Amino acid sequence: MIDRREFLQKVTGIAIASVTAAAVKKPNFLLILADDMGFSDARCYGGEIDTPNIDRVAARGLRFTQAYSAARCGPSRSCLMTGYYAQQTACDAQTKGNIPNYTRCIPDYLKPLGYCSYHSGKWHLRLAPGEGGVGFDHSYTLMDEDRYFTPRGLLLDGEPLPQPRLEDRYYTTTAISDYAIRFLKEHAQYYSSSPFFLYLAPHSPHFPLHALAEDIEKYKDRFADGWDAMRMRKWKRMRQMGLINCGLPPLERNIWPRWNTPDMQLYAKIGSGEVTRAVPWASLSPEQKRLQRTKMAIHAAMITRMDLEIGRVLEQIEAMGAGRDTVVIFLSDNGASAEQIIRGDGHDQAAAPGSWNTFLCLGPGWSSASNVPLRLHKSWLHEGGISSPMVVHWPAGIKDQNQLRHNPCHFIDILPTLVDLAGGRTDDGAPPGAPPLAGRSLAKAFQKDGTAPRDFLYFNHNGNRALRVGDWKLLSTSAGFPVGSTWRDWELYDLSKDRCEQVNLAGLQQERITQMIKQWTEIDASYAKQREMAPPTMRRFITERDAAQTRAPTK
Repeated sequence: MIDRREFLQKVTGIAIASVTAAAVKKPNFLLILADDMGFSDARCYGGEIDTPNIDRVAARGLRFTQAYSAARCGPSRSCLMTGYYAQQTACDAQTKGNIPNYTRCIPDYLKPLGYCSYHSGKWHLRLAPGEGGVGFDHSYTLMDEDRYFTPRGLLLDGEPLPQPRLEDRYYTTTAISDYAIRFLKEHAQYYSSSPFFLYLAPHSPHFPLHALAEDIEKYKDRFADGWDAMRMRKWKRMRQMGLINCGLPPLERNIWPRWNTPDMQLYAKIGSGEVTRAVPWASLSPEQKRLQRTKMAIHAAMITRMDLEIGRVLEQIEAMGAGRDTVVIFLSDNGASAEQIIRGDGHDQAAAPGSWNTFLCLGPGWSSASNVPLRLHKSWLHEGGISSPMVVHWPAGIKDQNQLRHNPCHFIDILPTLVDLAGGRTDDGAPPGAPPLAGRSLAKAFQKDGTAPRDFLYFNHNGNRALRVGDWKLLSTSAGFPVGSTWRDWELYDLSKDRCEQVNLAGLQQERITQMIKQWTEIDASYAKQREMAPPTMRRFITERDAAQTRAPTK
């Protein structure tokens, strides 16, 4: 058995004698991050997928309507873990280089405050999660994004685990919660007097569409009327719920990720039932409708299984007597994905859709339905790519129940919020010359809507640029534009009236857009200077290629 005194001294850096029984009780934190889940997939956000546990948390807490990610897995997770924009920490695809020494992660801030920190699930950060990397006390890490039943690259506290076999009946979503519960049980047994931070990061519902057969069966014919009918139903429901303020944009059939597998290759490998554009449902052939409604059934099955596994973790927290004092935050790392790629073990047309030897992706039609009524998908900086559901539940600290919060906020705000609630300061322990965090605490917004205002929100990913100032949003999808571009290269939207970005006001607001272009350019340059001037971190880090090539020992 681990000696508790030694453990606490190790994780906090404080001698146990200095920790008094009279210390103020600190909240626990459960941070849940789904992967490629659309803004309106969950029922509590107007969706049609069964998410009873997420909905229950929302009914007893808050739903934020304007929470933003960084549009893609890696940069979003960096923002979440560090409190900086990914461009400040060289953790976006466009800004690779030395990770600056001021880059610290949530456990670094919470451990001096007495917290034990645990991670279970997907990683996708350049910083390594194990020894010499990010300081979780336990980490069950998934490096393989191409397999749900037999993933490679599984790590426990930085050490490789055997690759699961089909006969093991392994499924990543379940295993991730299994390990999270294991960590919590150990915490309850040995370290119950200390608060905990648990980062639960399911891979679901990121492609490939892999789900348990019994979960797919529940949704077999639920989506037979197609994405157009679903989009209309959800839009009406979301208007009634007060989640959005705009009309329903048309399907954008001529926009899709440029890195997708070419159409003819997809048709050859998957069959003539595949659809690569967001076209009207009525235009599909019977064969296409059959496959497409099956794909949505698998997507829904993945989310419902994730919700069930989240419920198991919540039950464990309740069993520990910690439910009232635990802050639960649920997010998704970006909007639903229009990507259509075949990787991993390839696709067997003869296999049952959703099984281990298939490789299907949601595609732009259903992605548009999952993000409805917001425009576009993962990787874009339109609202459909960056808007995240954000559910917050904290019985001991939040009086309001089943309420909305319309505060614009960002993943960078999560770290300072946790530190604030834990009674700490984000500048404690920072290396000399470290820039202040970009994120701001949302603690006041937990108590009252409209508090914790932001001066701006900055976005930059994959050739797309955006800036939100108040209710005005500047947006450009043209890669490689020069500094000093004119208003004609940009779009401008008033989100107070047009969250769905249907009326481009750039031509009518040339002075405003010129000023905002200048502001975006200055912010972007300042972030580049910060990361380039800082000494590099001495922590171990990994690349996406390293993660993809990780191989576990065989049994």
